[in-house]
Amino acid sequence: MSLKFPIYLDHNATTPCDPRVVQAMLPYFTEKFGNAASRNHRYGWEAEEAVEYAREQVAKLIGASAKEIVWTSGSTESNNLAIKGVADMYGKKGNHIITAVHEHKAVLDPVKRLQKQGFDVTWLEPNSDGIITAAAVEAALRPDTILVSIMWANNELGTINEVPEIGRMLQNKFDEKDKPIFHTDATQWVGKMPTDVERDGVDLLSCSAHKMYGPKGVGVLYVRRRRPRVRLTPIIDGGGHERGMRSGTLNVTGIVGMGAACEIAGKEMDSERERLLKLRTRLEDGITRQLSVSVVNGHKTKRLPGTTNISFPYVEGESLMMAIKEIAVSSGSACTSASLEPSYVLKALGLGDEIAHSSIRFGLGRFTTEEEIDYTIQKVVKNVQHLLDMSPLWEMVQEGIDLSTVKWGEH
Repeated sequence: MSLKFPIYLDHNATTPCDPRVVQAMLPYFTEKFGNAASRNHRYGWEAEEAVEYAREQVAKLIGASAKEIVWTSGSTESNNLAIKGVADMYGKKGNHIITAVHEHKAVLDPVKRLQKQGFDVTWLEPNSDGIITAAAVEAALRPDTILVSIMWANNELGTINEVPEIGRMLQNKFDEKDKPIFHTDATQWVGKMPTDVERDGVDLLSCSAHKMYGPKGVGVLYVRRRRPRVRLTPIIDGGGHERGMRSGTLNVTGIVGMGAACEIAGKEMDSERERLLKLRTRLEDGITRQLSVSVVNGHKTKRLPGTTNISFPYVEGESLMMAIKEIAVSSGSACTSASLEPSYVLKALGLGDEIAHSSIRFGLGRFTTEEEIDYTIQKVVKNVQHLLDMSPLWEMVQEGIDLSTVKWGEH
């Protein structure tokens, strides 16, 4: 098999649409193009039927009922609806919110907006393995806590937070009427790992189709209907779609695609998880055995099977990405208009700027092959060795100079 370049190893950012998903969607572009809210003719009935079937497909994947699935444009909207919707609906009950400093921006920014509006926020820091524990959440609880929002799996590290433990702790600690609402951004989790919102005590869950081989522009917010029934103030008005929680003409084609993607994920998740774990292990071992300076970030085992974040001290991540441009990956560094800032997620783990600047995230996926992994190992090792030879910091290490006395950016 010949390699196709660039090799795609950025599945945490987005996944390619599975051809089977595309096939399911095609009729809804041209033949079955109706508006699901049109109740007076066959075109509308066909669209509504497709939407409701997809709702059932999503619900089955996460252990919910179809009536608890609210369609959105993706996880960013789902997170905003969950966080702002709870804050407005339950604001008279309390004004305390608990979340984590290394959440995705789609959680951090809505919470920061609420903080400016007067809500009190506890920002939990992950432990050294990158994990938020149930004990940390419990210690932060107050009588006026109305919302806990903790992501299920981190998008940069792949580390898995104690979401089921948090859910059960909240259920055991509070009466139903007094319990804070528990929201999880499960964008990186759903479709990759087993999910059961009922078992795990989750009240609100956000996910997107494009993270599980479905189309972009469609997502879901799961909203618990009983024990407790969660109520939300909508953030989009106009028409009262989705039981008043999210107005707007439904993206029927995308919804059909998300339903198909969820059904495929449910059937193939176990075998896919096993295959990806083997590929990830092959990649990590192949790199770390040849590069003694390399470090895998986050918990050793409590990570998504297809995600690894590796630091290459004394090598800048952006330079390495340029050197391996045949491989599509993400850097632990983010470009801003004036400077290169280290990843806030890696900084939350207590890593210094020099380590955070040198990190690469590899996201493996459904169509990743062993041949691609072996090529990646060879390419990364070769170029890291080359960049180390050019690195003044590495030269200092070789000369025995204590780098703790050197300020990052001076060399």
